[in-house]
Amino acid sequence: MMPDLGKYAADVLLAYAVSIILILGFVVFCWLQSRMAVKRLKDMEDRREHRG
Repeated sequence: MMPDLGKYAADVLLAYAVSIILILGFVVFCWLQSRMAVKRLKDMEDRREHRG
């Protein structure tokens, strides 16, 4: 299913690889940020419950 890219095959495949790596990096970054935000919110709620 791979089209014949001729002399541009290396460039196109490299562009695909870089794109995939960037997208995966962004997904991991967002996932880690989400986990940290959930932990901070839980900590804040726990402190509020202990006060009140």
